Amino acid sequence: MDFRLRGNDATDAEHFSVSKTILLDGSSLTRAQLVAVARQGASVALDQAQLARVQRAADFLAEKVSCGEPTYGVTTGFGSNADKLLGAHRVRDELPASHAGAPEGTLMEELQHNLIITHAVCVGKPFGEDVVRAMLLIRINTLMRGHSGIRVSTLEALTAMLNAGVVPVVPEKGSVGASGDLAPLSHLAIVLLGGGEAFHRGERMSGGEALKRAGLQPIRLSFKEGLALNNGTAQMLATGALALDTLEALLDTADVAAAMTLDAFAGRSGALRPEVHALRPHPGQVDVAARVRERLAGSTLLDIPYHLVPRFKSWTAEAWSEPDDQALSFDIGWDWVPANQRHGREAFYSRFLPFKGGKKHQPQDAYSLRCMPQVHGAVRDAWAQACRVFDIELNAVTDNPLIFPDSDDAQFIEEQVISAGHFHGMPLALAMSYVKAAIPVLASISERRLNKLVDPATNDGLPAFLTGNEDGTDSGFMIVQYTAAALVNDLATRAHPASVYSVPTSANAEDHVSMGANEARHVLEMMEDLGHVLALELYTAAQALDYRQEMLNAARRLATRGGWQALAAKIANAPREDQPHHPQFVAEVQQLAAALAGAGDFHAGVSVREAHAVLRGQIGFMHRDRAMDGDIRAVCALVRDGAFRAGH
Repeated sequence: MDFRLRGNDATDAEHFSVSKTILLDGSSLTRAQLVAVARQGASVALDQAQLARVQRAADFLAEKVSCGEPTYGVTTGFGSNADKLLGAHRVRDELPASHAGAPEGTLMEELQHNLIITHAVCVGKPFGEDVVRAMLLIRINTLMRGHSGIRVSTLEALTAMLNAGVVPVVPEKGSVGASGDLAPLSHLAIVLLGGGEAFHRGERMSGGEALKRAGLQPIRLSFKEGLALNNGTAQMLATGALALDTLEALLDTADVAAAMTLDAFAGRSGALRPEVHALRPHPGQVDVAARVRERLAGSTLLDIPYHLVPRFKSWTAEAWSEPDDQALSFDIGWDWVPANQRHGREAFYSRFLPFKGGKKHQPQDAYSLRCMPQVHGAVRDAWAQACRVFDIELNAVTDNPLIFPDSDDAQFIEEQVISAGHFHGMPLALAMSYVKAAIPVLASISERRLNKLVDPATNDGLPAFLTGNEDGTDSGFMIVQYTAAALVNDLATRAHPASVYSVPTSANAEDHVSMGANEARHVLEMMEDLGHVLALELYTAAQALDYRQEMLNAARRLATRGGWQALAAKIANAPREDQPHHPQFVAEVQQLAAALAGAGDFHAGVSVREAHAVLRGQIGFMHRDRAMDGDIRAVCALVRDGAFRAGH
């Protein structure tokens, strides 16, 4: 398994280049394709057979309007104005001076036009280009189902805008997630009319100017087209789907970070065994245990006997005699346990030699190491559930009313133009609430592992804060943990579900809303800080792993070159030659020397070493305190760019 820089890739099953064209038919859009369009610049094309269904619905609607049939959103107002039927002419034309600035077209065209221009009222900084491109894609795809009444020409104009790189300015805040994402989608549609603002080739300008530079013309909306364009779940679906893509990479990264930390601890692997997880087969848990086992394959650090692991001691000039060892910045040591202190522990010392080094004599690791399959797996299950919901929504029709032109047995228009509630974002909102709660959980367990690595009371013989600190001037990785703790707290305070707090709108006609747009936006924003926490763990774990491997291999070289006598010099509490226990001590040190000399090179798992090499390619081992801000930026960039996402 290799690790490499991959940017914001699509899912593992499907990758696209910027030249790839995605064919949209309304029924088969995938998250991978969405990522390809949103983040990799892929273009879209419209399925010609499906366009016939689109035009069929538009023609049906035009026919019903010509017959004078009252239709919600076509010949009536919207929301609480649904009881207002449009007349044959404008009443306001009879008002004094009413002709100044009179709109062009019919009342029905004015209704659709006004719907867009009055609903584009979002505030805040603009969404990123990837979010807006995803919104455009989703809107085009759902309209391709042929149940919205939009004309083919209008749908083609929307597609041309996406393919030409015109990116409407859509401020982040303003949707309540029912009646769809009305306000943000209006910011999309208003550019199609020549209004609003847009980015073109990175430059912000008026919507009309952006269309002009792209060689496009603004359009005039027909029956229900404004409602078709702004009534749906595209913002929450776009932000949530992109968040799920990012989270998939971060789930991989979390497993890599956990594996590197477990190797750095020379931890126990029993809690990862497949027969263990077969007894509690939550899918994510089983999957994570297998993934972490795979990353640790080939490790000679896991499950090594406790007595082989030395503890860190501060360097002294007399620490090493061999020239290559004299370059080391640490010393190592053990304590011998005399026979008269082994009472009641005879069975243990029949398996393990009586030397206390770095590892505590305990059969299990702390929860943050031992329970990583259960915790990472539960987060992965939350992600998978959200993916299931979002995959359905990607090919759903979410505007209102819905048009069924082929219902041949219908007697009344209400049986073919049906008002329903598919615009309500609660399925997405609750799925995002689940993910939102899971994010600080994954960040928290990562921070706890990081903390164990830097705390000398819990890091199994590694140096305090992972630095030698011979002169008492070095802080090492101390403040790295502070930053991780601050991020975890920030994530936790942002995890409150927006979906539980409805604020009615439209004069109480829309008396229960989902707040799904806020929920999905929060989750997308939280991805950055989750990535930062995982990056800090990787940064710290790499330093700890270097120390662990070097300390063990230094002990092995010492035993190989100097024999038991050289090793004995590193052991405290040893008896003098004239004391009764000295022969026993010598015999046991000889056993320790033989075990170390015969152990072979101590190293992490193959995949852990690959990930470590990626990090070390940009960030060197920290022998003494140095400015760490550049290191932090580099490791955060590696995580952001998918450097630790498993390659397939």
